Amino acid sequence: MFGKLVAVASLAVALSAAPRNLEIYWIDAEGGAATLIVSPSGQSLLVDTANRAPDDRDAKRILAAAQKAGLQKIDILLTTHFHSDHIGAMPALAKLIPIGMYMDHGESVEMARPQVAASYKAYLDLTEGKRKILKPGDRIPLEGVDIQVIMSAGEAITKALPGAGAPNPACADFHPHGAEPDPDNDQSVGFVLQFGKFRFIDMGDLTWNYEQKLVCPANLIGKVDLYQTTHHGLDRSNSPQFVWAIAPKVAVMNNGPRKGGPASVFEVLRKSPGLEDIWQGHLALGTPKEVNTDEKMIANMESSAQCKGSLLEVSVDANGHYTMTNLRNGFSKTYQSGR
Repeated sequence: MFGKLVAVASLAVALSAAPRNLEIYWIDAEGGAATLIVSPSGQSLLVDTANRAPDDRDAKRILAAAQKAGLQKIDILLTTHFHSDHIGAMPALAKLIPIGMYMDHGESVEMARPQVAASYKAYLDLTEGKRKILKPGDRIPLEGVDIQVIMSAGEAITKALPGAGAPNPACADFHPHGAEPDPDNDQSVGFVLQFGKFRFIDMGDLTWNYEQKLVCPANLIGKVDLYQTTHHGLDRSNSPQFVWAIAPKVAVMNNGPRKGGPASVFEVLRKSPGLEDIWQGHLALGTPKEVNTDEKMIANMESSAQCKGSLLEVSVDANGHYTMTNLRNGFSKTYQSGR
C-alpha cells in the first residue's frame, strides 16, 4: 500500500512539474476583436475587448473563455486602438474579472468624434495608475514568452527582428490606398509573440499603407507560423507585400458574418508561400461559400441572431508543435513551427 501511495504521489509531482503549453483563444465577437493569450507560466494577455453589445454579450463571452482557460484575472489588457469593436466591452468586462495592467498606443487621434472622446475619457478613468503606453521595440512582460511591439502610434521598429531584414521584391508592385477614413486604425499596436520556434503576429487594424513600414523595402519581421489576419480580414489591410513577406503557415481570420473575408483577401492568403490552412471565426456570408475555407475550420456558420459564439483555440507545446482546434465541432489539426 505504501508503495502505491509513493507511486501516486510521484506521478502527481511529475504531472504538476510538466511544462504547460502556450494557449491562444479567439473569442467570437462577430466582427470585433478579442484574443486571449495564456502563457506557459499561467499569466494572461487579452488583446482587445470587442463590442459593447446588448446584454454585455461580448464581455460575457470573454469571461467564459477566461474561465475555460482557468483564469481568475486578466494580467494585461492590450487595446490595439480605440474603436468600439476593440474596446466596447471593456467597462463591462472590468466588472466581471480583475484586470491588472492596461496597455495601448497613447491618445486616440479621433478625439474630434464625440463618441470616441467619451469612450477614451472612460478608458482614462478606468486605467488610472495602471496604464502603460507602448512604443515600437517595447517588450510586453508575459512570463514564459517573448512579445515584442513592432508597431505603435503609426511608428514601426527601425531594426529588423533576429533573422529578418531581407529585401522584399514584392514592394516593386505596391500600390498605395487612399487616406484611411478611420485614422486610429493606423495607430494600432502590433506585436510578434515568440515561444521557442513558434511565432505569432497580431497587428490590430493596421491598414494597407502602414503595413509597408514593416516590410518595404526590407522585411523587418521575417516569417511567422500563425497570422491573425489584420483588420478582421478586410481588404483595407492584408496587402500582398505584407502577407507574402511574413509567409504564415496558418492564418486565423477573426471576421464576422458580414464583416471581413472578401474574396480578394482569400486570394492573397492562398497565394502566400507556405500557407497550409485558413481558419475563420465565421463563415463570411457575403462571400461565395466555396471561397471561404473548409467548413470544418470555421467556428461559427450562422448569422448573428443564431450565433452561439464558438471559439477557435491553438495550443503550442515546447517542441513547437501547435494544434488548432475548432470548438464548435472538435476538429483539430497539428502543425510544426519553424521553416
